[in-house]
Amino acid sequence: MDRAQETADNRAPAVAVGPRALVVCPLLAQKQPGRTGACRSPEARRDEAVGLARAIDLCVVGAETAPVGAIRPASYLGKGKVESIAEEVKSDAVDLVVMDCALSPVQQRNLEKAFQCKVIDRTGLILEIFGKRARTAEGALQVELAHLAYQRSRLVRSWTHLERQRGGFGFLGGPGETQIETDRRLISERMVRIERELESVKRRRALQRASRSAVPYPTIALVGYTNAGKSTLFNRLTRAEVTAADMLFATLDPTMRLIRLPHGASAILSDTVGFISDLPTTLISAFRATLEEVRAADVILHVRDISHADSDSQSHDVEAILAELGVGDGRERIIEVWNKLDRLDPEQRAALAHEQEGRKVAPLAISALTGEGIDRLLAAVEDRLAQGSSLLELTLEAADGPGLHWLYEHAEVMKRCDRGEQLELTVRVRADQVERVKRRFHGTRSGPMAPERRPPN
Repeated sequence: MDRAQETADNRAPAVAVGPRALVVCPLLAQKQPGRTGACRSPEARRDEAVGLARAIDLCVVGAETAPVGAIRPASYLGKGKVESIAEEVKSDAVDLVVMDCALSPVQQRNLEKAFQCKVIDRTGLILEIFGKRARTAEGALQVELAHLAYQRSRLVRSWTHLERQRGGFGFLGGPGETQIETDRRLISERMVRIERELESVKRRRALQRASRSAVPYPTIALVGYTNAGKSTLFNRLTRAEVTAADMLFATLDPTMRLIRLPHGASAILSDTVGFISDLPTTLISAFRATLEEVRAADVILHVRDISHADSDSQSHDVEAILAELGVGDGRERIIEVWNKLDRLDPEQRAALAHEQEGRKVAPLAISALTGEGIDRLLAAVEDRLAQGSSLLELTLEAADGPGLHWLYEHAEVMKRCDRGEQLELTVRVRADQVERVKRRFHGTRSGPMAPERRPPN
């Protein structure tokens, strides 16, 4: 197949009215260190890159895979491929070339000269999306910090206006300070200020977690690849109206809501930003204050789009990022959730059920859109939270309405028998709350632990 035919086959319909963009996905002959998505199929990587471009309203006029035997220090791509893309850029009147890889400042500048148009790499593209989606002051700070770290690396001695020396005193820069040095200093100073503000955000979140622990409400965090359906599941469980759209990074700012578990206990559910392969390290660092919620969660729901062709690769990418956050050794806290059952035909469902049976710990298959499997999911979360809990038997006066209300708020009422003027209750209580219950309700007895409920597949 010649290049023109290949490009035509890969061309995607233009669905946006923004700048005309060409997406180029370099395909390395060998897996490069640090590329978490290198095992993904070329078609899946190209589709994901197109989705990222469309997330900032670019008009994608073409998308192609560019085989790369070895990375060229000057231009990343080989000379012949650079020339062929330059011809395509000229013939299709392309305004922007999106390179689905990490470019050095020199490579980016040389490609812009060769293509005679703006060039943006994967890191820059993701930063643009995050900058567009940030809604809260905290989110804006985190995005700005990541963007400044990225821009600082782009300040190279390549533009004449950055080489002029300037004199002055104080904040104007000392004698002989070049413009590029001034820009770097100003960026560094701004980054220090943002880091201080984010440190205060981190302390505030720690105080909030401490206050929640005093209530206490266990926390459940939703994590997963971007567009796996986390926000749809969040809305289903909380009856909230968080933005849920079929696009990459529809959710950026974290949201928390209170939910009720089957036996009446309450928990806090947290929706977090989606992960993606080759997520820029600057973003992971900048969003560490937000992602602390994941590290502190009692249960982590790893939501997967089981209908996606590269669901396994996406799962590996999420696990790699969780390990980087220090959650990799907490497998006992993680429940794997296979979402989007509604997109599978009967044969695919049968194959999925067979795969579940072959696993030591069967993942929970659900559809956040239709509600299928949600009851099983909540029961599994409740059982996971109950690990280490105790069953207590107590007798309550029927007229003790406040005491009964307190039990429903702070424990799980597993059994209730009305005995005229008295109530006999069996409640399940977290280990750190047993003494609190015993002090409040005299005559409390420890009952036998019920066998762990195994959710059906």
